[in-house]
Amino acid sequence: MKVNLEDPDSFTLENVRKLIASKDDSEHRQIRVTKTGVAFLSDEVGNINTDGLAFRLETFSAGNGYTGEEASKDEDWVKRVYKALSDNWPESRFGSYVDVF
Repeated sequence: MKVNLEDPDSFTLENVRKLIASKDDSEHRQIRVTKTGVAFLSDEVGNINTDGLAFRLETFSAGNGYTGEEASKDEDWVKRVYKALSDNWPESRFGSYVDVF
């Protein structure tokens, strides 16, 4: 699942919800945004393979309920992620790593 932050039809709360639900909570995950504005949920976390990224959110540690079907049902969490993406695109307020949202 990918969300194009440049496309209002793609960048919706519902699609952010689907993005969060697209991978379970069994592994560390990280939402990353490419320089072209495509957000995706990555299995690579931290500062690994960050070329081509505009920014990335903090790593969502496995087992803490940040990703997966249950996380996608948490309306406040979905809105927080949506706002973090919105606030940091096209230019991140915090640089390439966003851990305050």
